This record gives sequence, C-alpha cells and structure tokens, in this order.
Amino acid sequence: MKKTNAALIAMTLAALSGALQAQSLPPIRPLGPVTAVAKEPLGAVSSVRHLPDGRVLVNDIVARRVVMFDSSLSTVTLVADTTSATASAYGTRPGGLIAYRGDSTLFIDPASLSMLLIDPNGKIARVMSAPRAGDIGFLIGGPFGNPGFDQQGRLVYRAPPQFLMRGPPPSGGGMPEMPSPPDSAALVRFDLATRKLDTATFFKTPKMNMNITRSPDGGIRMTSTVNPLLQGDDWAILSDGTIALVRAKDYHVDWLSPQGTLTSSPKIPFQWERLTDEAKVALIDSARTAIVKARASGQPGGGGEVMIRTIGGPGAAGAGAELPPPTMISPSELPDYKPAFPPGSTRADAEGNLWIRTSQNVNGIPVYNVINRKGELIDRVQLPKNRALAGFGPGGVVYLAVRDGTTAHLEKARVK
Repeated sequence: MKKTNAALIAMTLAALSGALQAQSLPPIRPLGPVTAVAKEPLGAVSSVRHLPDGRVLVNDIVARRVVMFDSSLSTVTLVADTTSATASAYGTRPGGLIAYRGDSTLFIDPASLSMLLIDPNGKIARVMSAPRAGDIGFLIGGPFGNPGFDQQGRLVYRAPPQFLMRGPPPSGGGMPEMPSPPDSAALVRFDLATRKLDTATFFKTPKMNMNITRSPDGGIRMTSTVNPLLQGDDWAILSDGTIALVRAKDYHVDWLSPQGTLTSSPKIPFQWERLTDEAKVALIDSARTAIVKARASGQPGGGGEVMIRTIGGPGAAGAGAELPPPTMISPSELPDYKPAFPPGSTRADAEGNLWIRTSQNVNGIPVYNVINRKGELIDRVQLPKNRALAGFGPGGVVYLAVRDGTTAHLEKARVK
C-alpha cells in the first residue's frame, strides 16, 4: 500500500512539475512583419552579411556567386561569380562569408584554399591564405557552425576530426581498419597575423558509425549508419568574442569568455517529447525513404547519410555504381526522448541572443528558442512557412531565405 501511494505521489509531482514548466514557457509567436523583399532570384541563400550602412552581402551557393543588395533589397550588385577569367571568381565549390574588420568581409574559397577580402564597396581587395588546408571545409558555415572573429582578431571555428584509417594487410586480401570517429570536436582560434592556432575548448559531437564494404569493382566503399536523431552539443560565437556552448544532454548554455573563463547557465525549460516504440520505427522508416528519394534525384548521401566515395578499383570515384541500401540504426538505439535541438541549429543575433532551432514543431514549422546572455529563455518564435534564418542585423533585423520551388529569394523582417 505504501509503495502504491509513493508511486501515485511521484506521478502527481511529475505532472505538476510539467504543468508549471509549461506555464513558465513564453508563448510561441510568429516572427515580426516582413519589411523588404528582394526580386532578384537566387539559387539558394546560404548566409548573409549585414553591413553597417544597411547593405547586405548574400552567399548564393547554388549559383556560386556573391551579390550585394542595398538596404531596401531593391538593387543588386555582383561581387563574385563563376567566371574563371575574371579576378572575381567564386570558385568551383560552395564558399562561405565571414564578417571581418569594420565593414569588410572574408569570402572562403575552398577550391583555392584561400580567403578573399571584400571591401565596403563590394570589391575584392586582396587574397589571404586560409588557416590550414584541412580546415577549409569547416570555414564555410552550416552544420559545423558559423565561424567568426573574437575581439583579439582571432578566427574561431570548429576544427575537423583527427583520426586516420589504417590500410589493409600487405596481402591485400583484407579490409582496412576503420577507427571509431571521435565523439568530440575542438573549437580553435587562429591568429591571421602570427599564423598561430590554439584550442579554445571541446564540445560533444554526434556519434557516427562507419561501415566498410568491398564494392563490385574491387574498391572500398565507406558509408555511415544513419541516425535520424543525432545528438550533440552546438556552438556560436557572440559579437564580443564569447563562445556559447549549447549542451545537448540537459539543454543549458556554457559561456566561454575571450579570457578563458567558463560559466554555466541554468537548464532551459523545454517540453520534452517522449518517443514510443512505434514513433521510433516511424522515424527510421521516414529517414530511409528520404535517402532513397535523395538518391533518385541524383543526390547520394542525402537524408542524413554520410557517403564517402569508393577508394581503389577500376571505378575509383564510384561513378555509375549502384549504391547499397542505406544502413539504418536500430529503433532500440534511438533515445526515449527527442533531443531538444539538432546539431548546427544555433545562431547568434546582433544583440547577443542565441536563436536555437528546436525539435519542437507546430503545424509542421519548427520553433526557435531565443536565449539571452544570462542563459534565460526569453522568447519562442516561428518563422513563416518555407523560411529559414539566413542572418541578422542590428536593431532587431532578421534576414530570411525563402524557397520558391526551384529558386529562392531574400526577405528582411523585424524580430517583433
């Protein structure tokens, strides 16, 4: 009898705790009004750079060009394109934009392992060397976080994982040994003047399991086991150089100052979604379907799958080879609760707040948690449908990437 009463009391307290937490959450609200719409069609809006006078640089990674809009988004100027015969070539691979000193900007060109300095007039003033050749892919922003400069002028970014695959035995009959990818990554700081690099801190990254198989042409193919609910910490750099580390385990923020002091904020209130066995199976099936559709549209590796090209054999690039069925994680390996956010979901606005795209969806549209410098949840915002955050400006300005079927365009809106 006592055990039964204890269980009932525990359940009641848990229900009350959940109700109180729900009451403490700010109401979900729509983003403020759209104030300007660009008519210039774009392939895709990867990121934007708001300049002090209101103009904005846009990285169009699909069309491989950088364009500059005026403050009303009504006129556009070409900054870099794909014409290799000019001095303003974008390059053959998707690049990135990083705010630099004052109103200058760096364009990251992975193809040439260089950084192009864009002056306030949208002209490429000079070319600078990238920090390290192996790091160039982690400087373009996106799922690995958005690099930025601290007040000492050091470039802060996520470093690539450090692990090597051992080759097959000398006889040639075996398979190479694949070490386990690391479960953490380093955030590093690179001084452009001295070319010195140091490690600022580490954070947890999603666990990746790689599969190695022998392809029909004799080469070696590596693919990842697909996990539709990757769990890992996230990060962003604030305008004052503070590094915000968003922890996945209990959903709170650690703050690393430019001087190296680490402080922690309380847990962020969140309505955790429990996953039933049926929901886990549905997630696995949905991810598998997404990969198959991505492959059919000519995008192998889509839908959360990591694909590394075939090594060795007559078809070294794996071109034209039939890909094996995607290897999915077992439903029992999925967590009992959805992570609060997927990796690569955190951005910092001009006022020093964090915008975290959470796993919570209302009417199929994700909800953003807005966290202030104290680590407090101060707002919950939904963007209009088919919109994604592209960047921020001062005074509550936000830029949106809008998908219009096969093209895209840029919008400017108010936070409130």
